[in-house]
Amino acid sequence: MFRGTRKAEAIPAGFQEKSSVVRLAAGGLVTMAVAMGLGRFVYTPLLPDLMQGLALNATDAGLIASANYVGYLLGAILAAYGWAAGIERLVFISGLIATTLLLAAVPFADGVLAASAIRFVAGIASAFGMIFVTTIVFSHFDRADRHDLQAVHFSGVGIGMIISAVLLLVLLRLDAPWQTGWYASAALALLGTLFAATIIRSEPVRSANGKREPPLVWNRPLVLLSLAYGLFGIGYIVTATFLVAIVRGDVGQSPLEGWVWMATGAAAAVSLFAWAPFRRRFSLFAAFSVGCIVEAVGVAVSVLVPLPFGPFVGGMLLGATFVAITAFGLQAGRFLAGQSPRRALAIMTACFGTGQIIGPIIAGYLADLSGNYTSGSLVAAAALIVAAALAALAASHAPGTQL
Repeated sequence: MFRGTRKAEAIPAGFQEKSSVVRLAAGGLVTMAVAMGLGRFVYTPLLPDLMQGLALNATDAGLIASANYVGYLLGAILAAYGWAAGIERLVFISGLIATTLLLAAVPFADGVLAASAIRFVAGIASAFGMIFVTTIVFSHFDRADRHDLQAVHFSGVGIGMIISAVLLLVLLRLDAPWQTGWYASAALALLGTLFAATIIRSEPVRSANGKREPPLVWNRPLVLLSLAYGLFGIGYIVTATFLVAIVRGDVGQSPLEGWVWMATGAAAAVSLFAWAPFRRRFSLFAAFSVGCIVEAVGVAVSVLVPLPFGPFVGGMLLGATFVAITAFGLQAGRFLAGQSPRRALAIMTACFGTGQIIGPIIAGYLADLSGNYTSGSLVAAAALIVAAALAALAASHAPGTQL
């Protein structure tokens, strides 16, 4: 009896066997598919019909998108505090439930204000889902020394995008009303929520002394990386928001919209695996910088090269980089944050969110001014180049890294 008690006490709280960690990775994948792939990025394939259904212009669409990113920023800031310690699982599941309900609520919007309000709250829900599930699964990955599973976790974003692309193709084939896409997205999100809640039944692994994380200590590399992460938010979000609208504007409604978004999602799903050799050979900072440059090329190509090649190539380069850059930035931030990895995760996400707020507003305004998305996309490409330079500078000041 006493031997069994000592054995139980010897196992740290929340410890997972390796098979259980794989299950957590699967749950994280599905959570990311719901919170990000559907909760956030389903807006892109459904945007042209939403604009038509509510008689929106590009500025309106950019404002609605930015409202979502304001909510995401607020959620990230709220997540930086310690109020959720011990209830991270409850919070991320609540975020997924809210995401499901808010997807179903979009058809009830009657204009820009109502749609913006719904997407604002959906942004908070997405941030909570993403940050708290990542906190849980990454802590178990660290304990089990399975950092390779981080790629599985983040691939959920691309999987969700692929699902939304298939949904778009079905909607176009059926010539369904614009509201149908949002209801169908909510149904898919509900299935994912039930799966994630069943698979992930753990809280984060706690430190041995049970203390909360100390306040984040800022240093020059962390400041530079945070600025780069914010510019990356501006750079990627213009294409990520308006890519399908770019296709619709050139050729009208066609299956090409779904296939372009499918290519984007497929590239996103495998991007971390594809970047892994480069990341191992060089560094997180090098992968971040080179990824931003590659993405800048894709963003520019999407509007400078005619259909079908421009949006296809641009979408694939976007998908091949933005999830990887997001992950590498968060991992580098955790590295620079020392004993405050969760706070760094939240702060980096907040910087990212700030960039995302700015990008669609600028691009939407420029699109209405010029009649196309070219100028806004080129501004985004420039932001990515600057982000690459700042990340390289951060690496030069970070201990134990090379670029």
